[in-house]
Amino acid sequence: MPNGLIQQDSLRVHPDGFAVALTLPWYRSLWLSSVGTLGLSIDGAEIPAGDLRFELDGVQYGLDELPEQSETLWFLQEHPLLVARRAEPFALGETHEVSIAGDLRLPYMQIAPGQDGGPGKYVPNIVRQTLTLTAKDAADAAPALVAAAAPPPAATDDDPFKLGLTLYSASAEFRAGWYDFDGLLDRVADLGIGPGIEIVASQVLPTYPVVSDEFLNTWRAAFDRHGFDASSFGANLDMGRRRDRDMTPDEEFEFSELMFQGAKKLGFPLVRIQSAKPELLRRLLPVAERLELKLAYEIHAPMGPNHEAILKVRDTYAELDSPLLGFVADFSSTMHSMSPTLLRAVQRAGLDDEALDTLQRIWATDATMRERQEEFIGYLKGRDFDPGRLGSFAHLAFNMHGHVDPREWADIMPQIMHVHAKFYDIDESGQEPAIDYPEHVRVFVEGGYRGYWSSEWEGHAFAELGEVDPLLLVRRQHDLIRASMRVALTV
Repeated sequence: MPNGLIQQDSLRVHPDGFAVALTLPWYRSLWLSSVGTLGLSIDGAEIPAGDLRFELDGVQYGLDELPEQSETLWFLQEHPLLVARRAEPFALGETHEVSIAGDLRLPYMQIAPGQDGGPGKYVPNIVRQTLTLTAKDAADAAPALVAAAAPPPAATDDDPFKLGLTLYSASAEFRAGWYDFDGLLDRVADLGIGPGIEIVASQVLPTYPVVSDEFLNTWRAAFDRHGFDASSFGANLDMGRRRDRDMTPDEEFEFSELMFQGAKKLGFPLVRIQSAKPELLRRLLPVAERLELKLAYEIHAPMGPNHEAILKVRDTYAELDSPLLGFVADFSSTMHSMSPTLLRAVQRAGLDDEALDTLQRIWATDATMRERQEEFIGYLKGRDFDPGRLGSFAHLAFNMHGHVDPREWADIMPQIMHVHAKFYDIDESGQEPAIDYPEHVRVFVEGGYRGYWSSEWEGHAFAELGEVDPLLLVRRQHDLIRASMRVALTV
């Protein structure tokens, strides 16, 4: 997520000196234990760590206390304060250069498990920002967003797939507070998107991983109002919730069971699972049977249906032999070129035309993801270009863009239970420039798939907040999918 820890309205007046309102630099809520370090400088002068306090929901923590807060959730829409003690507080309207550095880790993205009871290694989220900000006493008002689209083409009984979206598509806008949950569903309905609604539980549940009665009431009222269907409940497994150790097998089971119960409470027929460990699935299958839930493991870039890691999951499924086990097909795996949205982002970060051509050439090779990353980073260093200028883009270019042949989906079609219709752009001709949607539709129609296609705009990983309207793009993508279905059915 490129929008960082601070925004243009982050600097606040505060009686203790001043404060900076923080935005979670990710698409989902995180435990406070995910925050490793925070550093703050004003006008080039570093604030001592002892003069900084992290304030969330009226409770203040020292920075050294944050790694211990594994039971405290930093909900995606919350904007805690980083309070700096100062002898002379800032006055309203003062302008200062604010630099912030934050090192977080993503507790569900494990690189390697812990050894001998110690903590595992997890994907880091490193933020470095400098902005010139004016001190305010409150956040800026969210912009007014209006629906502006022609009525969608009508669905027919002959359509092979139902359409919907994952609310993840509006991650950046939801995080920024442009929508509350009710308002987001209202706008989805206004644009004629649906009827399927998919959620990432860790993104939208203020009481994650629990589904509260209050959230349930909001959910049911919106669904009754708009005629939506619950399609897929996205469940993460936060193995690194604690800093001192990974979850135990019992904790993994209990955490997963809690989310399964939430999915059932909201009426979902399917849970997108993150872990396919054989021992965990054996324990979870009776829970899924009791709750009548399908469990679908996501196949995501850079892997495809026949990747070595996915073949192991397929072997586990064959051993367990349950009709409740299947896959979510994510079209990030089967792209034919790199997203123009990503290319624009790295160009803004300083890559020239030669570097862009080199990036795309390396991406298109059959080397492993790591080999391609290392080759590209080596190329940048050879040109005296600091890869750090690209932030996470030097890695995201490869692990979020796969180039497997879409025809490989046919190899597991009977086990595909849900589709993430991933996309990044819709061009002037109504096509996705990096993903061949007519071909994907053809493969799934001929393969007999008859479930949901859930639109997943992931351009927010590369685009600036407000650069595009993701929900309008979803509407345009639905038009593309429907038109492609009509063609596929006549061939």
